[in-house]
Amino acid sequence: MTTLPPVTLNRTLNLTVCLALLGAFSCNPASAEVTPTPAQKAVDQAPEIATAYTEKTGSNAHKQMVAAANPLAADAGYQMLRQGGSAIDAAIATQLVLTLVEPQSSGIGGGAFLMYTDGRRVQAFDGRETAPAAASEQLFQNPDGTPVSRATGVVGGRSVGAPGVLRMLQLAHREHGRLEWATLFAPAIALAQDGFPVSQRLHGLLAWDQALKRDPVAAHYFYDRDGKPWPVGHILKNPALARTLQEVADGGADAFYQGRIARDIAVKVASHPTNPGKLTMQDIAGYRAIVREPVCSDYKAWTVCGMPPPSSGGVAIAQMLGMLEVKDIAQFPPVDGMPDTRAIHLFAEAGRLAYADRDRYIADPDFVPLPGQGVAALVDKTYLAQRAALIGEKSMGRAAAGSPPGLQVAWGTDNALQRPSTSHLVVVDQYGAGLSMTTSVEDAFGARQMVDGFLLNNQLTDFSFASRDASGPVANRVQAGKRPRSAMSPTLVFEKGTHKLVLATGSPGGSAIINYVAKVLVGTMDWGLNVQQAISLPNFGSRNGPTELEKDRIPASQIAVLQAMGHTVRVTEQNSGLQGIMRLHAHGQDFWFGGADPRREGAVRGD
Repeated sequence: MTTLPPVTLNRTLNLTVCLALLGAFSCNPASAEVTPTPAQKAVDQAPEIATAYTEKTGSNAHKQMVAAANPLAADAGYQMLRQGGSAIDAAIATQLVLTLVEPQSSGIGGGAFLMYTDGRRVQAFDGRETAPAAASEQLFQNPDGTPVSRATGVVGGRSVGAPGVLRMLQLAHREHGRLEWATLFAPAIALAQDGFPVSQRLHGLLAWDQALKRDPVAAHYFYDRDGKPWPVGHILKNPALARTLQEVADGGADAFYQGRIARDIAVKVASHPTNPGKLTMQDIAGYRAIVREPVCSDYKAWTVCGMPPPSSGGVAIAQMLGMLEVKDIAQFPPVDGMPDTRAIHLFAEAGRLAYADRDRYIADPDFVPLPGQGVAALVDKTYLAQRAALIGEKSMGRAAAGSPPGLQVAWGTDNALQRPSTSHLVVVDQYGAGLSMTTSVEDAFGARQMVDGFLLNNQLTDFSFASRDASGPVANRVQAGKRPRSAMSPTLVFEKGTHKLVLATGSPGGSAIINYVAKVLVGTMDWGLNVQQAISLPNFGSRNGPTELEKDRIPASQIAVLQAMGHTVRVTEQNSGLQGIMRLHAHGQDFWFGGADPRREGAVRGD
């Protein structure tokens, strides 16, 4: 828990109150695309595919608002707000519906990170999955010590960690809920019983995925007798999930973590015919959510708070912002919705440096000490100024990890898979509270194992498959009971002078989440865009590899300039799923303005 510190600077958030959406971009695809290395293929192969791009304009509200990745989920959260519920109440109802309608991305079989403020303090709730007690450093290695293939790692029981989202949500609800726990389950239970129409995105992902139908339970639910995915609009009912949710509504999270449901999960994991896992009922029953100290740092007129380790998001974003403040990226705003080439250069170079530190130092802090003075050393302003000095007129190509103040440890470099199938939601309520929550089952449809109406995560593949290299042990190696490192970046931004919440945002997208969220922060704080405009900007950045540009969104002329600056450019689908709510001011009063990513099915509800 962090209490917002007193400050002397008192400036008004200078964000443009422009509610018109950016126009459609007409861009030429890149004339040349660089072939990724095998390591890059391992990270980027087979993401949760893009299915559509629909322009969005954002929405206003004066009292309360929720934005989520599916309209039915946003509606559920909005119902709770209308009933006098808190932001936490709305988040729970939203997550439960996402379990049903967006099973490829998140659900009660996975985990989540939650940033919350009640207007006076900031809390970081850690609902990240944990490795089984029987897991070892060799979990994802062949007998000769080489890493197993991606398919071997992901699909089956081996990759399933103890789910964390329900324990985390109940912990938050006990402190900040206003409605009864059981009330929050009503929308999801009704939809599971009565059915919901299959969306275009769900249908597209079911048609694309080849592993899910190998699980008999999932095959029966998601596909017809001919093995074809249910068509768009088909009413899909899930009585098994309705039963599960009713039990948890009546018995609390213990109904999930103990008894029938926990036993069913453990049996499913252990009985996979080719890739059984080690998760037991005892591992599930022993899971505990944690409230951690958030990563908060000042950026110009604002205080930006993000998730601490085992998420790398809060540290990496604070590092990028610290470097971009030194390099003054504000002087290169987009023109007509198109990023300036110099801004792309600075942003990508700052990303290389932040990701280099991330891959060397960040892991579960309960198992691995952070360098020097911990988080403070990694976000130290003097250290970040030294890192920013490495950014020149030409791309550095690949950055080396830095030496934060007081560095006392040496770690190997991580090679986790880090899949992009995740979801995000943001909420503000009428009581002055707000939250940002990123939730995930890891790969699309997780481990492709369905039990009791929901899918199990494959979150353990967020550990490094290699346990050590020439530099030493890998910080993010597998260890019993450990939480795998994440890039999930739920973020809250406050006005320094007033401590008012002015922005809540986050995104799915695997390890690219950090770049997606940092883009929105720069777009709003540096370039004066509203949150919908910032979300709709083309995605760009680097994860300390190629400079990645969103397909069909950046002109070939800009790509050529970047290549002349030494950038190895890779044009690819940048399938973010950003949500955001920001405070704006017009006609003498504040109001909320919410935006959702045009790349997904997200929606905003409020009044």
